[in-house]
Amino acid sequence: MTRRKRLAEIIKIFQQTNPIPKTELNYKNPYELIVAVILSAQCTDVRVNKITPEFYKTFPTAKVLAAATEAAIFEKIKSCSYPNNKARNLKAMAEMLTTR
Repeated sequence: MTRRKRLAEIIKIFQQTNPIPKTELNYKNPYELIVAVILSAQCTDVRVNKITPEFYKTFPTAKVLAAATEAAIFEKIKSCSYPNNKARNLKAMAEMLTTR
């Protein structure tokens, strides 16, 4: 069986067993989802869900997040893995969303 056919079979099985997959990350809109996904790298969804409510209160929009300092972002996510990198990436993502 070719790789393409194996992949098609795997996708078919996933579609049959879980036709509407859902994430365990808590979010209400696309902005919150992208923040949660960035935070979830090398971090559990449970930890991300503990961090994000306060994060969303402090940085409710991409515009507010883009205006924040990396240090302020770091303070809200420091219990997550790789907070320095994630603070930088969250700020860059927010800047991109607000300028493009």
